Amino acid sequence: MTNIIDKTAIIDSSARIGEFCVIAADVKIGAGCVIGNGVVIHRGTIIGDGSRIDDHVVLGKLPMKAATSATTKDDELPPLRIGDNCIIGTTVIIYRGAVIGNRVMVADLSSVRENVEIGDFTIIGRGVTVENFCRIGKYCKLETNVYLTAYSEVEDRVFIAPCVATSNDNFIGRTKERFKHFKGVIIKKGGRVGVGAVILPGKTIGSDSLVAAGALVTSDVVSRKIVVGIPAREFRDVPQEQLLENQGWE
Repeated sequence: MTNIIDKTAIIDSSARIGEFCVIAADVKIGAGCVIGNGVVIHRGTIIGDGSRIDDHVVLGKLPMKAATSATTKDDELPPLRIGDNCIIGTTVIIYRGAVIGNRVMVADLSSVRENVEIGDFTIIGRGVTVENFCRIGKYCKLETNVYLTAYSEVEDRVFIAPCVATSNDNFIGRTKERFKHFKGVIIKKGGRVGVGAVILPGKTIGSDSLVAAGALVTSDVVSRKIVVGIPAREFRDVPQEQLLENQGWE
C-alpha cells in the first residue's frame, strides 16, 4: 500500500485518492473528490463534495506557537471544514480551525491560518498568506502574494491586487503596550486595493472605495473615494460606472 488511511476515516466510494497520502482519524471526504499525491489530511478534517485537493497539500495542520507569539492561542480548535466544489492548489497549507466556503479556490503555495473564515466563490491567489483570526467574505479576490494580517476583516466583493501588505501592530514588536492594541485592517464591501499598496494597522477602507497602486494608507478611506500617494490622500470620487451597484452582480 502507498497510502496510510486511518480506519475511522469516512471516504465516499466515488472519491479518488492519489499515492503516498496520509489521512488521519475521523476525516470525512465527500462524493466526487479528487485527492492528489502526497496529501496529508489531519484529524477530523471535513471536505465537501466535488472538491479537488492537489499534490502535497496539508489540511488541518495544528498551529505552531512560538514562545514570543502575540496572536497564536493555545485554545482547542475545531476541525478544518472545506466546502463543496473547492479547488486547493499544490503545496497549500490550511490550518485546523479554518472554515472554507463552497466553490472557493486557494491557489498554489498559499497559507490559510487557524480561526479564518472564507466565504463562497472567493479566490485566494498564488502565494497569498491569510493570518489567523481573519474573515473574508463572498466573491472576493486576493491576488498573488497578498499578505492579510491577523485580526482583519474583508467584506464581500473585495478585490486586492498583487503584493498588497497589511499590518496590525503600530508598535512594531516593541513594548508590552502593543498587546493591548493589535488591530487588523477592515475592507468594506466592494473595496478595491491596487498593486503594492500598504495598509497600516486598524485602518478601514470604505465600501466601494479604491486605493491606488503603491499607496500608503495611514488613515481611514471614505466610501466611494479614490485615494493615491504616500501617505494616501483623497483624489476624487469613484466613477459611477465603476460602483458595485452598477455591475449587475447583486
